[in-house]
Amino acid sequence: MTRLNLGYGTNGLTDLRLPDALALLADLGYDGVGLTLDHMHLDPLGPELAARTKETAVLLGRHGLSVAVETGGRYVLDPRRKHGPSLVDPEPEGRAARTDLLVTAVRIAADLGATAVHCFSGNTPPGTDPATAWRRLADSLTPVLAAAEAAGVPLAVEPEPGHLLATLDDFHHLRALLGDPEPLGLTLDIGHCQCLEERTPAACVRDAGPWLRHVQIEDMRRGVHDHLPFGEGEIDFPPVLEALAATGYQGLTVVELPRHSHAGPELARSSMEFLRPWSGKAEAC
Repeated sequence: MTRLNLGYGTNGLTDLRLPDALALLADLGYDGVGLTLDHMHLDPLGPELAARTKETAVLLGRHGLSVAVETGGRYVLDPRRKHGPSLVDPEPEGRAARTDLLVTAVRIAADLGATAVHCFSGNTPPGTDPATAWRRLADSLTPVLAAAEAAGVPLAVEPEPGHLLATLDDFHHLRALLGDPEPLGLTLDIGHCQCLEERTPAACVRDAGPWLRHVQIEDMRRGVHDHLPFGEGEIDFPPVLEALAATGYQGLTVVELPRHSHAGPELARSSMEFLRPWSGKAEAC
């Protein structure tokens, strides 16, 4: 049974400078980091991106951390519209801006030696029929998948509550629309499984195994999309983590607590304590 490679998301450490966040995670025993590209941590739209990416690669190497690139920054493209514009935006210019951001993320990921690039679809705009929204999503992702294939970095799409692509079944619908391209994989958020999937989180993990390229983890309650620290929700974690280890998944399993940055260092510590029995580093100790 594969031991898990544990990471923590920088979107839960936004009150720390990136070098301080990476040092903290290394000291706590994490294997890697889910690096959200945003204005506070490796801004993908800022100046001298190549130089800053190189500096980040050096820091990751110094601390022995692997990395997955995440693209869920709330206002990285539009300072007034959360997660806007999206891949299914009504305006072609908006969709193109999101596509360009993801292509940039793929290039950053290649330079960092990342395990995957994460993304999600976005909400279906009001008045948009499903067929149109799915066509926009497929068309918007096509250049990103081409970049991912060229870079040798998988693109891991996340089912997100409330979005066009919200469930595992939706992920498979996208795969079919795109012709099941090799670079297309799945980000599975364990909390989201508890929130809205009909199957248990452990069953979702088993079903998703062949397509897993990135995993996010936190506690959650049924029907409530609120990322919670471990023990504050309803998930029975041992069966979930055992199922995940049994898949042979070797990417990062990243703690995702984006609304808890005010307590980020303490939650990074307590999350590692909770997850340590399944950690690859724990096995080596």
